[in-house]
Amino acid sequence: MFTLGPIGFAVPWLLVALIALPILWLLLRAVPPAPIRRRFPGVALLLGLKDDEAETDKTPWWLLLLRTLAIAAVIIGFAGPVLNPDDRAPGTGPMLIVVDGGWADARDWPQRLEKVEALVAETGVQGRPVALLRLTDAPGAVEFQTSEAWAGRAAGLQPQAWAPAGFADWAEALPEGNFETTWLSDGLAHDGRDALLSALQSRGEVRVIENIRAIYGLRPTRFEDGKVVVSVSRMPAGEAGTVEVVAQGPDPAGIERDLGRVTLAFEGGAAEAEAAMDLPPELRNRITRFALEGSRTAGSVSLADDSLKRRKIALIQSGADEETLQLLSPLHYLRQALAPTADIIDGNLKDTLLANPDVVVLADVAEIAGPERDALLEWVENGGLLLRFAGPVMAASDVSRVDEDPLMPVRLREGGRTVGGAMSWGEPKALAPFPEGSPFFGLTAPPDVVVREQVLAQPDPALTERTIAALDDGTPLMTRKVIGGGQVVLVHVTANAEWSSLPLSGLFVQMLERLAVSTKPAQPEAADLSGQTWSPEVVLDAYGSTSDAGELPGVEGEALAAAIAAGPSQAFQPGLYAGADRRVALNVMGDETTLQPAVWPQSVPVDRLEARAVQALKGDFLTFAAVLLLLDVLAALWLAGRLRGIARGSAVVLALALLAATPREAAAQDTPAPNTPAPNDDFAIEATSSVVLAYVLTGDRQVDELSRQGLLGLSDKLWQRTSIEPMMPMGVDIEADELAFFPFLYWPVVVGAPEPSDAAYARLNQYLRTGGMILFDTRDADLAGFGGGTTPEGQALQLIASGLDIPPLEPIPPDHVLTRTFYLLQDFPGRHAGGQLWVEAAPNAEAVAAEGMPFRNLNDGVTPVVIGGADWASAWATDDNGVPLVPIGRGFAGEQQREISYRFGINLIMHVLTGNYKSDQVHVPALLERLGQ
Repeated sequence: MFTLGPIGFAVPWLLVALIALPILWLLLRAVPPAPIRRRFPGVALLLGLKDDEAETDKTPWWLLLLRTLAIAAVIIGFAGPVLNPDDRAPGTGPMLIVVDGGWADARDWPQRLEKVEALVAETGVQGRPVALLRLTDAPGAVEFQTSEAWAGRAAGLQPQAWAPAGFADWAEALPEGNFETTWLSDGLAHDGRDALLSALQSRGEVRVIENIRAIYGLRPTRFEDGKVVVSVSRMPAGEAGTVEVVAQGPDPAGIERDLGRVTLAFEGGAAEAEAAMDLPPELRNRITRFALEGSRTAGSVSLADDSLKRRKIALIQSGADEETLQLLSPLHYLRQALAPTADIIDGNLKDTLLANPDVVVLADVAEIAGPERDALLEWVENGGLLLRFAGPVMAASDVSRVDEDPLMPVRLREGGRTVGGAMSWGEPKALAPFPEGSPFFGLTAPPDVVVREQVLAQPDPALTERTIAALDDGTPLMTRKVIGGGQVVLVHVTANAEWSSLPLSGLFVQMLERLAVSTKPAQPEAADLSGQTWSPEVVLDAYGSTSDAGELPGVEGEALAAAIAAGPSQAFQPGLYAGADRRVALNVMGDETTLQPAVWPQSVPVDRLEARAVQALKGDFLTFAAVLLLLDVLAALWLAGRLRGIARGSAVVLALALLAATPREAAAQDTPAPNTPAPNDDFAIEATSSVVLAYVLTGDRQVDELSRQGLLGLSDKLWQRTSIEPMMPMGVDIEADELAFFPFLYWPVVVGAPEPSDAAYARLNQYLRTGGMILFDTRDADLAGFGGGTTPEGQALQLIASGLDIPPLEPIPPDHVLTRTFYLLQDFPGRHAGGQLWVEAAPNAEAVAAEGMPFRNLNDGVTPVVIGGADWASAWATDDNGVPLVPIGRGFAGEQQREISYRFGINLIMHVLTGNYKSDQVHVPALLERLGQ
């Protein structure tokens, strides 16, 4: 194919005819039109006369130019012009399509999926076998099959929340023989990729397709100088710019909200940006995740674990804290260990309990007064941790001697035990290895940690299971008892170095951390996680959305520590992992993770994923030539004087009509962008000129565009199948636009969208009261179960609905009028299937069907609210040519699901426009006949 700039020609040899255009110009210019001969006798009188000036009659230059352009357009049109041609020579052997499929691909996954499907279809047309592999999967055998066999599987591909890996294993799994490879890269450099690239190049040509859009990664936050430090990395390091990071977490009512926001500024050419977020402890401890606004990838989300939370610790001791004996104070070493990682509360027990601390530490406190005792016991039962240290006061008291004290884990012997002193036999006792099941299992006790004195526990059947640390002779050193939702822990030595060297060691801080008294404000190390089994609670998908971990198995602490250092994988998905007393986050981006661009050898051609689609221009050029020839005819008639009066005007009108009918871009592209406000008058005229389906502008461009395309596809189906002829869908700003113009609003629920103002709520409630309908779509496959609040979208819907005057709702009954408004339906799927649909509850839920009638007489009016999570806009969405944009399911089953979703949309709009028309019993015989009853 011959190319000239962005245009190629399928039959370039026809362009040689353009050389004849100048010759044709000269001939037409030099040869005048033949004169018309008429005999007139009077001409004889003019014989012999001569003109002083002779002028040749020539064709006007502008008419010659018009004809020359028309001929040139015909020649170029038949030469087969193509815009953005793909001039690659067609292959002949098998085609291998490699997709990175990691978290970085989520930013443009629809484009990548469209490219994969186009490549599969192209190889099918060429009759070549094809294979498809995703590098985030476990390496396995690569099999070439027909394009039909891969078409359905390609449509169901989704990115994973970790980076591609196992390149060497994939290289070994490649089949023998020659084949061509197209690699859809995420644009990032990955260790070990060269091994796979070399193996592919040894088998044939390799072509790479990349996206040049910037990739952003959010590193785990850290706590410094009382502030939360947020760090963002980007690739490539381009011009100066800003991004925003949002801290999210539940409010006191349990609704997910934005708790803080900070702007990070990138300098020109800088790949890193940092900013500090100053939050009070009450808000900081609520944060569950940090998210980079405007980016929907797992790498732009950082889950917050216990390392960010600073617990409130109440320190209480018996007697006064002598300033002159600071090193002998029972609380001195505790303060030194806890001050960097916790907020210390001082005061008496009664006052500190009012501050609702996370942990109460009693250093050598034996007796607790009645009111304080009851308040402390209630606090422990509600989930508090009471940490008690022994000492001379406790050893001399009668607390928990005969009967076990409720605030003690065991009964104590009178007096105490002294070893290694002048009046005792034996040496000081070292610590025994921590047993499996102890929160300290996996920690190593230094040999220099010894115990010289301690209080002893009375032998008891429950003593063994309550012992979590012991000396090498088996004597309990630390005991624990669960009370309600909390626990009481007794350390049988003092909190200072008087009875033991334990408070002087680093083991003391590690043990406090394992008891969730202290947490490091940094990523945990292997020693912190070892000896425990960590169960996944929440996992991230590639788009940065969280979901319940379900039945994923627990992992060993050592393996989890290695995953935190190396990054998540198929075996260790990003998310939150819970141990005995704390939670640890495994994020896509680590502290040392950098985003580096992929560098390919010069032998590998790299194409852009954003390259414009191939577009044939033959029809455009031939249409242009036809218009020019028509103008030539009109101009010739005009020069000959044959256009007079009305005939001339009619010809002009006809020419203008033909010009208006020339191909142009779809009218949908002439509509304003979703976020472009229109003048009030223009907005009202556009909204009321015909039936218009509207969607709520959320501020998320991708969601708003998908809503527009979804309602565009539904409008097309209404045109084709019903008497409703909607115009182009419109985006509605609920804060400024009039809602009364629209019978129907589609509202996709977006996490983090601002809550409507009071004025917007008043406008929305008026809209619902006057006959409007809103379809709330959480797009979460109804995992929230409406009201369950188990997904961020479900919680966002609860927040939106709190200000709306919504009637009581119920799951749609099988005989609701929506099931038969136009089509007979039992399911209401979108991109997701099987979710619940909620509508206004029937005023008489106990009504029964009349004899011989399968339907009850319900729903006297239109339900103002319909709620679900099936993501209907994705199922309805089409481009301006009517081609579906989002893959649904697999193969025929997926297309059947899309068809049912269109039928639900048609039923919904017919229900809005006709009300209870189909609930009348007069239609029952016809419905019975269709049902075969």
